[in-house]
Amino acid sequence: MKKYFAEFIGTMSLVLFGCGAAVISGSNVDGGPAGLGLLGISLAFGLAVVAMAYTIGGISGCHINPAITIAMLVAGKISSTDAAGYVVAQFIGAVTGAGILYLIASGQGNFKMGEWALGSNGWGEGYLGNYNMVAAFITEAALTFLFLYVIFNVTSKHGNGTMAGLAIGVTLVLIHMVAIPITGTSVNPARSFGPAVFAGGKALSQLWLFIVAPIVGGVAAAIVWKLTGEDK
Repeated sequence: MKKYFAEFIGTMSLVLFGCGAAVISGSNVDGGPAGLGLLGISLAFGLAVVAMAYTIGGISGCHINPAITIAMLVAGKISSTDAAGYVVAQFIGAVTGAGILYLIASGQGNFKMGEWALGSNGWGEGYLGNYNMVAAFITEAALTFLFLYVIFNVTSKHGNGTMAGLAIGVTLVLIHMVAIPITGTSVNPARSFGPAVFAGGKALSQLWLFIVAPIVGGVAAAIVWKLTGEDK
């Protein structure tokens, strides 16, 4: 249970820090005041992962992402029981983080829940760069693949364990710098689920892509890792 609680706290923190930066301090995201912009929001997500990696990494491995947990299950690095517990804790943590963010954001006098509110992911007409569904799916699957490939390697016996959290966080920053204009960047089904629950509408109807595409990318990375990994 300690591992599951760590995953709950870690995922809650990721949503609160990352989506909170976009909603409260971002630029042209959810009506936020000019401030952090794309680079700042990218750093918020990446640094949140770095902070949590060094906080709960020794307890649960700091997955805080169902795509990571499922990829680790496929690679044989976690039991099915723990994988199920991790995923449940991650989704609950994401909803909790989004709920806290909603309570904070709604305290502003001119707050309004629009489409894709609270940093929700999406695509299509009216969403950031107006990219279509195919571009969104390819982006999420491909970048999750690369994200997991980095994770598998830096956490292997050939990686630098003391720097793994930083390498993973930096990779997530780079991913956000590419994907924010396209999908708002998910690569994490739980991160997408939390805000969509509160936003409803298009965010909820498009949620399937941000569950399926990251899992596809993560599983592909696990298969590649099993074929070419540290023991090959």
